[in-house]
Formats: sequence, C-alpha cells, structure tokens
Amino acid sequence: MTTLADEREQLRATTTEPDDRLTPSLLLALGLLSAFAPFAMDLYLPAFPTMTSDLATSASGVQLTLTAFLAGAGAGQLIFGPLSDRFGRRRPLLIGAIVCVVASVLAAMAPTIGALIVLRLLQGLSGAAGMVISRAVVTDLARGVALARGFSLLMLVGGVAPVVAPLAGSLLVGPLGWRGLLGVVAAIAAVTLLLVVFIVHESHPPVSREQQRAARASGRSSGLSTRAFLAPTVTFAFAFAAMMGYVAASPFLYQVMMGLDTVAYGALFALNALSLAASSALAARLARRIAPGRLLTTGLVLMVAAALVFAALVLTAAPTLLLAVPVLVLVASLGLVLGNATALALGAVPDATGRGSAVIGALQFGLGALVVPLVGLGGQHTAAPLAGVLIGTTAVALVARLLVRPTAVPAT
Repeated sequence: MTTLADEREQLRATTTEPDDRLTPSLLLALGLLSAFAPFAMDLYLPAFPTMTSDLATSASGVQLTLTAFLAGAGAGQLIFGPLSDRFGRRRPLLIGAIVCVVASVLAAMAPTIGALIVLRLLQGLSGAAGMVISRAVVTDLARGVALARGFSLLMLVGGVAPVVAPLAGSLLVGPLGWRGLLGVVAAIAAVTLLLVVFIVHESHPPVSREQQRAARASGRSSGLSTRAFLAPTVTFAFAFAAMMGYVAASPFLYQVMMGLDTVAYGALFALNALSLAASSALAARLARRIAPGRLLTTGLVLMVAAALVFAALVLTAAPTLLLAVPVLVLVASLGLVLGNATALALGAVPDATGRGSAVIGALQFGLGALVVPLVGLGGQHTAAPLAGVLIGTTAVALVARLLVRPTAVPAT
C-alpha cells in the first residue's frame, strides 16, 4: 500500500522524456476527438422535451437515445482499444471516424424513435475510436507528471465541448429543430475525420507493438488486474457516472422543475461545464507541485459533499433553484478527478495502454448507460432519483480511492 507522497514520487520516477511531443495542435486535435462524446450527448439535450412529442414517445424513450450512445461508446472502446495496441493508433482511428460520419448522418434522418436508438448505438460504437485512442496517444508520448498534466490539459480542451454544446443547442433548437442539431453532430464527426487525416500521426509504431507482443509472449503481466490500475479506473468510472446522471436529468431539472427556458438552460449548463474546464486547467497547473493522488482525493471529497447537500435540499423541499448550487460544485470538482484518475490508471499499464484505455472507457460508458435511465424513473417532476444516483456513484468513487489503494506504478 502506498501513500499519497509515494504516488507523486512514482509518477515522477516514470518521467523519462519531456512532454514536448504533445504539441498544442496535437493536444487540441486529441481533445476534440475525445470531445465528440459530449457534443453528441449535450448538443441535443435542450430538444428532449420536443422530441417526446415529435416521436410520440416518453421522457424515458428519448433518454434511451442517450443510453444507446453510451452503451455503444462503452462497447466500441473494448473493440478499438485492443485493435490500436495490435495495429497502431492511426488505422483503427480512421475506420472509426469514417463509420461515425455515416452513422451520424443517418441518425439525423431517423424516421422513428426505434431507428434513432439503433443509429445512436452505432454512432457511439464508432465514435469510441477517437475517445479511447486519444487517451492511448497521450500515454504513448508522455510519462509520469507529464502524463498527469497531459490528461488534465486534454480534459481542459475536451471541456470546451460541454460549454459550447448545450448553449449552442438551446440557441439552435428553435430554427433547426432536433434533426438539425443531430445534423450539426454529423458535421462535427466529419471534422474529427479531417483531424485524424491531417494532424494525428502514428504514435505506436511497429517497434513498440513488437515490444508489447514480446512482453505478452514472455508471460509478463499487462498490469490490468492490479490494484494500481483497477482502483483509479473504478474511481474514474463512478465519478463519470455521477456526471452522466446530472447530464441526463438536466433538461428536466432545469426546464421542467425550475421553469427555465431553453436559452437559460443552455447558459446554466454551460456555466457548469465552464467550471469543469477551469478546474481541469487548475489541475494541470498544480500537477508539478501537488501529487495527482492528493488532487484526486480532494476532488472526490468535494463531490460527495455536493451530492449530500443536493439530496438534503431535495428531501427538505427547498426552492428548486437552490439545487443548481451543489450541482455546480459537483461538476467543477470533476476537473480534479478525471485527468488525475486517468493518469494514475494508465501510468500503471505502460505495456497495455490501448487495452487499459479500453477498459477505462468501457466501464465509464457502461456505467453511464446504466445510470441514465435511473434518473428518469420518477418522471419529469422529481429530482429524488438523481439525488440517489449522485450519492451512490460519488460514494463508490471515494471508497475505491480510500480503501482500494494502488500499489507502485511500474517504471518504464
């Protein structure tokens, strides 16, 4: 069992090369690839109430389109992560990007809720390539503290999407409708394809792939079953599940329960996402002086506290607008959690970064897919299910951090 100070030293010990290969243009491209998920999830959220009538379905039916995307994203990472370890990062990334463009165009034209659910599943499945491989590329090019900073900066770049998407969606839902919003998602998918073609080069060349194959042939453990990898992976996944619960419930929480219009909803959602981007930038800045593990624990404690306050407000029937305060704290705290948890997890499996990234992503989106329907169980007029989800997910994330402490991070 290691201490927080040990984790900092372990990460520093693995810093064998600078992070100058993570150029601003590459980080921007990787951030946008990983940001496809929040664009695909958040842009059409303001249209949920309209979609229920247009597609003759219920709130839970519309939320299933989000669940399908999450399920596809989770399964797709299990496919593209190992493929990227075996065949390199670029080829699987290109295949996924091309399929994602096709699925996104068809989703915008889906005639029924059933067709939309299926196409959203395919969209998530193919879009997962950019999400999982972008993390693997960062791990290919940086180690140790540089890795922690790289992931925090990646979260910062990706954090722009949740800021822009709901606000843009709230402004565009009127003139474009929900089909137009899904058309915008298709255009974003096309942009990610261009980024892969022109900016993201191979970071896992044949010599590296051969070294990984040799390690597996020799029977050396990949590290995927160790506490050093599993503990921060569980922490990351359950923290992300808390955010997904909030995302899925937000249209009804803000628009139905609080009575906000679509523009006010988009602005409030964007404020929360901006807080996440700001805290991610802060985490990147502090990584050189404070152990990533300590930043991670601080963020988790804040998340649990915010969830408890949210539940207390719901139970005491406090004015609904007050619920926006603990939600803001919870989302902002994620900036200290997601990047540092990812760095600790992937730093523990240098010989299996693609597969490690796939496990993180599959658990992340798999749990998200399970959580999304739960927050809608009580209908559109209660936040009680969301309160239960927030308490449960943040508590598990904190317990994984405090009780399932990682062992030493392998040196490279």
